[in-house]
Amino acid sequence: MNTDIMDLVEKTSIKAEPPQFEVGDTVDVHNKILEGNKERIQVFSGVVIAKSGRGSREMFTVRRIVAGEGVERKFPVHSPRIAKIDVKRSSVVRRAKLYFLRERVGKAVRLKERRTS
Repeated sequence: MNTDIMDLVEKTSIKAEPPQFEVGDTVDVHNKILEGNKERIQVFSGVVIAKSGRGSREMFTVRRIVAGEGVERKFPVHSPRIAKIDVKRSSVVRRAKLYFLRERVGKAVRLKERRTS
């Protein structure tokens, strides 16, 4: 009964068509930023290294390298602040979490591209 109530409440905040992407994909996350009374869109590009949660609590982590330093950011999938998610490249991965990329630098960070026909 408790989960039925939670599912009913969560249905109002879930997007009708959530973006389709997987762990290992290189994505561009278009994030809405409020600055005063203006709103702009900032793009965060990187590799999806983890997905977690379900329903309205579903999150994903994107990692990218900025000025030689690794930067990770977690986004909620169903957030109204996310304008869109573009999948730039899909990679072949054999794990659900790609935390091993944190220790790698340079060319060792590259993932094998998934071919689609």
